[in-house]
Amino acid sequence: MNGTIGYGLVLGGLAFAAFGAVVGIFTGLRRSEAGFPWVMRAVWGFAGCMIAANLVMVYALVTHDFSVKYVAQVGSRDTPLLYTVVSLWSALEGSILFWGLIMGGYIGAFAWVHRREHARYMQLALGTMLAVGVFFAFLIAGPANPWGAMSPVPADGPGPNPLLQNHILMIIHPPFLYLGYVGMTVPFGVAVAGLLRGEIGEAWMAPLRRWTLVAWLFLSIGIILGAWWAYAVLGWGGYWAWDPVENASFLPWLTATAFMHSTMVQERKRMLKLWTLSLALASFVLTILGTFMTRSGIFNSVHSFTQSDIGPTFLVFLGVLLVVCIALLAVRGPLLVPEGRMSSLVSREASILVNNLVFVAITFTVLLGTLYPLVSEAVRGVRVSVGEPYFNKMAVPGGIAVLFLMGVGPVLPWGTPDKATLRRQFLIPTGVGLVVSVVCFAVGMRGFYPLLTFGLAGFVTVITLRELVAPVRVRMAERKEGLVTAVMTSATKAQRRFGGYVVHLGIVLIIVAVAASSSYVKHTSGTLKKDQVMELDGYKLRYLGLVSGEEPHRTFVAARVEVTTPSGKVDEQKPRLNYYERSTDPIGTPAVRETAGEDLYISLMAFSEQAGNASFNVWVFPMVGWIWWSIPLLVLGTLIALWPRRRAVVALSGAELGAAAPLAGDDAKQGAA
Repeated sequence: MNGTIGYGLVLGGLAFAAFGAVVGIFTGLRRSEAGFPWVMRAVWGFAGCMIAANLVMVYALVTHDFSVKYVAQVGSRDTPLLYTVVSLWSALEGSILFWGLIMGGYIGAFAWVHRREHARYMQLALGTMLAVGVFFAFLIAGPANPWGAMSPVPADGPGPNPLLQNHILMIIHPPFLYLGYVGMTVPFGVAVAGLLRGEIGEAWMAPLRRWTLVAWLFLSIGIILGAWWAYAVLGWGGYWAWDPVENASFLPWLTATAFMHSTMVQERKRMLKLWTLSLALASFVLTILGTFMTRSGIFNSVHSFTQSDIGPTFLVFLGVLLVVCIALLAVRGPLLVPEGRMSSLVSREASILVNNLVFVAITFTVLLGTLYPLVSEAVRGVRVSVGEPYFNKMAVPGGIAVLFLMGVGPVLPWGTPDKATLRRQFLIPTGVGLVVSVVCFAVGMRGFYPLLTFGLAGFVTVITLRELVAPVRVRMAERKEGLVTAVMTSATKAQRRFGGYVVHLGIVLIIVAVAASSSYVKHTSGTLKKDQVMELDGYKLRYLGLVSGEEPHRTFVAARVEVTTPSGKVDEQKPRLNYYERSTDPIGTPAVRETAGEDLYISLMAFSEQAGNASFNVWVFPMVGWIWWSIPLLVLGTLIALWPRRRAVVALSGAELGAAAPLAGDDAKQGAA
């Protein structure tokens, strides 16, 4: 019964999405508002069906209805309730069903928030989003159908993938990543609508910018949580290995970040319109590419799903997307002519353009290194390996360039700068950056790139903090029909700017932590008998023996390790190996002793009760925790930028124009945006 109801709901969602897509795009292109109420009904129908279908699957999982194929695949009577619920996204078919839930929620939220805006604009945007919904509903109903019937019905199932039960982060990491991936559907729909209409004014840019920022935040958190999970679970002593599936999430993050910077130039100087829309389209296309890479089984990765039949379907959809995007940019792009021009190469708009080019260069580098092995195998029949050295060699200089531009950009004004003012503004930050590099060298740190990174981090931090506390001008004047309308939009811009600088601090934190933890990591390994001691970087580790235990869904063996820190403090750590019925190999849980300055990371590799010994891998990672601690800054900055602000409109007389207009010019001169 659950399978029949769930499948019927998916078919209903497919019908609603198809109807809404056709009506929305057709009536939007004809500039008729008659179909808008029907498009809205289709949105509610699609969202309702996707939500209900997921609830039915959760009910089937919780009640152990093994007559449903997906429940028989991932369910188990021994799995704790929490992991039973989250097994909804633990395998291919369930993850696509969960994708449909998030997509229905996003489209429904967008329709509700903007329900009173221009109907023709909304019809095209919603019609495009529902067209994407058609594809995913088709996947759920066809190649990735989780509702198949089992005959005979098994008495029990194997439970979800052991890796997904091994740490609490796997409960929250995938939903955040999916919220980032699926969220790119909304800006894609708005961008396509803008191209179809051949215009990109503030009516288009405001929702495009806002919804991209929402998806960007979720994607950022998802990537960081994924790195944290790899660090806390896999026991290999790292958090990022340029794995193809890791790269798949990083690619749309790069283009979405470039997009958000590009919108500032579009908004302020009326330039880069076509480029900005291209980045919005590219971000969505890269999420589909990443989904294909994750779910097609073409890559061997701990993050990816097993081999499946949906790969060709995704590949066709990806090809259609590329054709549609290129055609729209070629045909409608010439209508998006720039209204402004770049007045100086030493200006904020120029720095943002360079910033965009760096992001695109990193994107191309990562994409090439990720896909080249597949292309080589397909063309030459030889599968080559592109490893971490390639990515580091190409991406590290790009990351340092981005860090440098994060400091330079806020100082430069819009338009032509005053050279004397620029020199004064750069003097103190540059001095601080040099002092930071010298101090780091004096305390024993070596390496050109790390020292350059720390110096630039000091340079950027001083500029960012100065911009955060600087007084904000909030008045702006616009000519309109002989009058000046003072709109408090500059206060909104200042709020977005403030939030952006808070996010910048979070990014600086991540870059510094990555540079320190990867450049100055210490490592040792060895096998210890009881009461033997291993030393690393001032830490002493004494092996005390083994303990074992049993939990509802697994058994474990842990090693008791007495740790004496360089300061003389003593505590006990217990790295462990977990054993699951479904897995023939144990899943490790390293012990991590966290401090603000560094982590002591102990991984139990093997043990012998008969011989009375255990083998360990031990690392000391400087500042690695700063990567995870950046999340509050990213969230806070994004919420500040997104927080709605009521606009006040004041009509000024022509006599007041002379008093109001210099404010805008002065702001431009001083670089206050």
